[in-house]
Amino acid sequence: MLTLHHLEQSRSFRILWALEELGLEYQIKLYKRLPTFSGPPELKEVHPLGKAPILTDDDQCIAESAVILEYLQEHFDESGQFAPQTASERQQYRYWMHYAEGSLMPLLIMQLVMENVLKYVPWLIKPIAQKITGGVKGGFIKPRLKDHLEFLEHHLSSNDYFAGQFSFADIQMSFPLQALQSRIKGKYPHIQAFVQRMRSRSAFQHALQKEQALN
Repeated sequence: MLTLHHLEQSRSFRILWALEELGLEYQIKLYKRLPTFSGPPELKEVHPLGKAPILTDDDQCIAESAVILEYLQEHFDESGQFAPQTASERQQYRYWMHYAEGSLMPLLIMQLVMENVLKYVPWLIKPIAQKITGGVKGGFIKPRLKDHLEFLEHHLSSNDYFAGQFSFADIQMSFPLQALQSRIKGKYPHIQAFVQRMRSRSAFQHALQKEQALN
């Protein structure tokens, strides 16, 4: 039996969505975040790192979003509906599967950390901390994030999906692009159109309803 160990407000929504796309039977075990926003210690009983998403399939424990998505596609997508069809599309599929967490998400996480530093430093050094974090954001994060956004906008200007037809690479890429929606504020219309296409999928809506019911 497939079990999704689902941490609220986390990347594990990707897996919930994929399970709905496949129409599989599964169960969900919900974990609430601690006041520190960390996952609860119970998650470490499933996987030593205690991070979501985690999927268990009988005695197998599978972690990392891309690995879980590839596992689901390879083992349960019997018609190959959610896999790329040509050699060039397979290469794109692999690229975007790894790009999402390997290149794009680290910038978003770094930006989030910089934005929260002031909450945790003594008031006496807040002016110094503000200058440091402002420098990191302005001199390092923002220029690089702009390059990534232009890269993604260009790709999506001539492609409805990231690797040919809709595939699990689109699920993998949706998480960071949805996280960016409040920051791009009307810019990058092709990115926004992609996010809207993803949100309009019936499996996405079903997964969202299930997540909302859990919470």
